[in-house]
Order: sequence, then structure tokens, then C-alpha cells
Amino acid sequence: MSEDSYDDELEPSLPAGPRTPMAARFRGYLPVVVDVETGGFNCATDALLEIAATTIAMDEGGFLYPDHTHFFRIEPFEGANIEAAALEFTGIKLDHPLRMAVSEEHALGEIFKGLRKSIKSAGCKRAILVGHNSSFDLGFLNAAVARCGIKRNPFHPFSSFDTATLAGLAYGQTVLAKACQAAGIEFDGKEAHSARYDTEKTAELFCGIVNRWKEMGGWDEFDQ
Repeated sequence: MSEDSYDDELEPSLPAGPRTPMAARFRGYLPVVVDVETGGFNCATDALLEIAATTIAMDEGGFLYPDHTHFFRIEPFEGANIEAAALEFTGIKLDHPLRMAVSEEHALGEIFKGLRKSIKSAGCKRAILVGHNSSFDLGFLNAAVARCGIKRNPFHPFSSFDTATLAGLAYGQTVLAKACQAAGIEFDGKEAHSARYDTEKTAELFCGIVNRWKEMGGWDEFDQ
């Protein structure tokens, strides 16, 4: 099924009346930046260990900015695979007494509740995931949604915005730390590979690229 067919057949309608600038900017979708930390690369078998989601808002001038971040540490699902190399890479300590992890179902339920409020406030119909190498994050998100049997996923199931691609176009860099450096965004390598930190930095990068495009005349505001 093509994206246009999906939108036509399965998507809810936008609210009646003039579209908000945010809804007009991204075809009715609210960008939400997501980052996950995991126990490996296989979304079907490997544990989801952290997830963060940062909503994007728009000011009166039509410029984007990161809004609110939702963050949870996650208990590995029953039977999940966790590679030792993944824990070494992320620095996650599963037995740390202050980790305070919750179930996938609880984390997604709370995040989705907040996102639905943001979607409604922005006059949008659904969220679209923004991520650095976004197919990875979307794959783990969709796998967790399926495991939990969640019926109302606010995210588009297969479309996303990839900041690795956008940063490659805008700055000639695809690694998050180097792309942020090229964009003039402070990046602390010691804080990297935390879902919250990487999400918030990716949100800054996404907003910076979109805003730069607007400043160059690449998007004209309009009402519908």
C-alpha cells in the first residue's frame, strides 16, 4: 500500500476549519522525535531498554522548536535477547538500584497519552516519527506496540523523517555528534547513547534543519 493510499483509506480526518500552521507544514502530521536504546539490532528478538519521545512545536513565526520530552527506562520483555556488547556500548546497567524501569506497556501507554494531547493541540491527525536512522527506532517501536497489543498507535506505521539523511544533505555529516557539531549544537559525547539525551539533540538538529530551509525560502506559510 502506498503512503497516499494509506492516508486516504486509513487515516482519520483533520479537524474541520482552517488548518493550523503545523498541520499545514507536514500534511497533518506532528513530528515527534524518538530514540531507543536496545539490547541489540533485531527488533523482533532484542530488548527495548530505554525510549524517549520529544514533541515538536511551532512558534508564531512558523519556526520549529523542541517542546516536551517523555522518557522511560524499560524492563526487558520476557525472553528478550540482550547482547553484552550492546550494554557496553550504551553503558546501561540493568541491575542498577536507581534504574526504576517500567514495562513496555506502561511506558508506551504514558507516552502515547501525552502524544495524543500534543497532536490534538497542534490540530494534526497523527504523529510521524523523527529519528537518527529512523527505521531502527520505528522498527523497535512497532515491535513493542505489537507485543503489547496496543490498538491505537498515534504514529504513522511506516513513514518517518530521518535526520541522518537530512543532516547529510544540510551539513555533509550523518553521525549525530558530527552533524550537531556542524550545525552549531553543543554535543557531549559522555552523555550520548542515553535515549533522552540523543532524542533531545536529534530534536534540536531536526528543528535547525527545517528552520534553516524556511529561512532560505523553502516553505511558504498558507491557510487551508
